[in-house]
Amino acid sequence: MKGVYQNITLSMHNSLLKIFFLAVVFIAGAFPANASHIFGGDIVYRCQGNNIYEFTFTLYQDCLSGDQEAIRQDNPSYFSIFDAANYNLITSGSTGPFISSEIVPTGFSNDCINNMPNTCMLKTVFRFRVTLRPDNPNGFLFVYQRCCRNQTINNIYSPGVTGATFTSLIPPYSQSQCSNNSAVFNNDPPQIICMNNPFAFDFSATDIDGDSLSYELCEAYIGASPQSPLPGSPFPNSGPIPPPPYTPVSYIPPYNEGYPIPSNPAFYINPITGLLTGTPTAAGRYVFTVCAKEWRNGQVINTLSRDLQFVITNCSKSVVANIPSYNKDPEVYVARCDSNFTVHFDNTSTGGFRYFWNFGDPNTLGDTSDQVNPSYTYPDTGTYRVKLVVNRGTTCPDSIEKFVKIYPVFRTDFGIAGKLCKGEPIQFIDRSTATFPTINQWEWNFGDGTTSTEQNPVHRFTNNYEEYRVTLRSGSSKGCEDTAIQKIIIPRFIPFAGNDTIVIKGHTFNMNGSGGVQYRWTPATFLDNPTDPKSSVTFAQSGRYDYNLNVINENLCEGNDSVRITVAERAYFIVPSAFSPNGDGNNDVIRPISAGYPNLTFFRIYNRWGQQVFQMFSGDAGGWDGTYNGKMSDPGVYFWHARAYNLNGEEEDLKGDLTLIR
Repeated sequence: MKGVYQNITLSMHNSLLKIFFLAVVFIAGAFPANASHIFGGDIVYRCQGNNIYEFTFTLYQDCLSGDQEAIRQDNPSYFSIFDAANYNLITSGSTGPFISSEIVPTGFSNDCINNMPNTCMLKTVFRFRVTLRPDNPNGFLFVYQRCCRNQTINNIYSPGVTGATFTSLIPPYSQSQCSNNSAVFNNDPPQIICMNNPFAFDFSATDIDGDSLSYELCEAYIGASPQSPLPGSPFPNSGPIPPPPYTPVSYIPPYNEGYPIPSNPAFYINPITGLLTGTPTAAGRYVFTVCAKEWRNGQVINTLSRDLQFVITNCSKSVVANIPSYNKDPEVYVARCDSNFTVHFDNTSTGGFRYFWNFGDPNTLGDTSDQVNPSYTYPDTGTYRVKLVVNRGTTCPDSIEKFVKIYPVFRTDFGIAGKLCKGEPIQFIDRSTATFPTINQWEWNFGDGTTSTEQNPVHRFTNNYEEYRVTLRSGSSKGCEDTAIQKIIIPRFIPFAGNDTIVIKGHTFNMNGSGGVQYRWTPATFLDNPTDPKSSVTFAQSGRYDYNLNVINENLCEGNDSVRITVAERAYFIVPSAFSPNGDGNNDVIRPISAGYPNLTFFRIYNRWGQQVFQMFSGDAGGWDGTYNGKMSDPGVYFWHARAYNLNGEEEDLKGDLTLIR
């Protein structure tokens, strides 16, 4: 009996534990979980006719470190549809249970990756149909929101309390036809990228309507919150999904939607092909979004966006196939535009011991090579897809594809029009030629720190007598590029009207203009010839006369200078009686002031012991600053002696004294 009672007691104990556990689960399940688990997602749709649209919502979840209860509560998901213009609510509902939920493969073989990290990305797909009324002229906006993203995200602020918003736009349509079927991405995103390894992934999409697609990196949006982690759901405190507009995530500098991942070269998505390339340089988890815009009749009618995370780790591929790019387009190895159809291939792969090249020539089966760095001569112009397989046939192969573009002629050249003068507008004229147009890229560098992307820019150089190395790099829509360089010299041009001077009334004086080949003095008063830079002039009256000299040089540069001529009644030779060289900027230097003495033989100053302390000659600038042999002279009386030729050609002997004051 004792054993029987023990079994009953244990059974009752186990039953109570089960009841307690189920009660906890029930209570917990009554409230939406807001723990981090959102990896990303996208929304696409198909028109089924009769106003019925079938939506496919793909949600990527973190099944390694994400909250399992939050993942469980994502099934089903809840959505709202708004008027695309006034944002009025049209309808809300549930997606119903998922149609599939599977772990996405890493895309790597563990044998070929060093330091393979643990990861788990769950792809959950919901598919459901909604009937929409056809009389809405604004179209419809599908919205799903969920909180929260992973706490460990490195490029946005407060990731653990930041949710996500996923949207899709249905353009207006009539009852008789469908307006649109959205584009659909062709591939599941990768989970892991190895740091410092070149990376490429195809984010292209397919549009069954035949709409043109363009690709770009774009904004990710905030949605939901820790207080309302699952809006639109029946859970308590959830509330409805709010209408647009929605707020983009806040990136931590230097990151933004165009540069979401630390990388060199930076991650770049080809706007035509959707190929994402780049080399990540720092480990971490990074939010980024790829957008595929649908174009019809020149207008964007919908944007398919995929909000995702990339996990960058310090793993490394044991084998990396790589062909460098010598073109602005990273998908192009080289664009050969010089009539030379032979291309030499550089192989920058690592970990390889066996190589197989296919040069993409459709005219022959002999367009292959097993050389490390082969060359191939193409038979004609065109675009060729080249593939390199490293370690083909082994357990760890890798491959890469690049394009080679062959065009017969592309030549960059340019000319100039205008005067090569300081500050004058110079027209630069693009004269590039291409057998296959269109030339649509111009990069000018004028050699003075300024640039332009115009085809025919106008530029002004601001310095005299300087040589500038002007460079034009032009490119075409075919990927051809070429560079032309010309040296532009702005000649020295200094219009000079002569130094201000003092002359004597009634005596003939010659002006002293220079700097060009054509001259004109204004006003012409007292001048013998106003177009002669050395024109003679005889002043009949004393006073001050200002003359402007207009100068034109051999390059037709034009400039002006002025001169002031003071006309004295009679000749004089004056030395101030005193000066005070104390460094205050007033009366610190002494020198003779003269008129009518065109040539100074010498001017000398002596101290009271007869020792010469200063001398100057005709043409010397400056004067005596009160020092002798680098030392300040004593205050007191000094004597000066000068000899100078007067206007009659006679040499006069002139003397006097001056006082140095400290």
